[in-house]
Amino acid sequence: MHFAHDTEAALQGTAALVNTLGSDGEDTLTTVAELDDFTRTWQWTGSRTHDRAELDAVRALRPTLHRFWDLDEAGVAQLVNTLLAQARALPRLVDHDHWGWHLHATADDAPLATRMVVEAAMAMIDVVRSGELDRLSRCEADDCEDVLVDLTRNRSRRFCSTTCGNRVAAAAYRERQAARGAASPEEAE
Repeated sequence: MHFAHDTEAALQGTAALVNTLGSDGEDTLTTVAELDDFTRTWQWTGSRTHDRAELDAVRALRPTLHRFWDLDEAGVAQLVNTLLAQARALPRLVDHDHWGWHLHATADDAPLATRMVVEAAMAMIDVVRSGELDRLSRCEADDCEDVLVDLTRNRSRRFCSTTCGNRVAAAAYRERQAARGAASPEEAE
């Protein structure tokens, strides 16, 4: 499945925002500077206040957005409708920066948290309409609960990051090596 570029960016950005509150309890979105870095990384446009209130509003979104990974299709649809209604979203086509034509559903001067939640909801519309909710999953590393969006063609993404993937691969390698070491004395007999 290939989503529009703005949908893919919104899905990945939403997962990244949810993951700023790590499964280990570590919060990586605690300062305005961290929010500035986050918005720069995920290329958020529009007005910003760069203050604690904006940071708190964005941080407060995480539990709501995390629900997209826990709900079934009907639940996601209901959450999308609720979020769009609360924000009084009104979709429109825009063309700015390097994005080409894409959808915005809030004014450019709407609060950052409002723009973020509406972008996430708009992306989920495409996910639900295309029957691709199974592309939202959790990291398969035993010690990680982070969420991910699998945008691969063959639906092969299993880990939230290369760090988790490498950690699992290294553990599997050590386990195989230990098994070979344990088997060696028996083979010598």
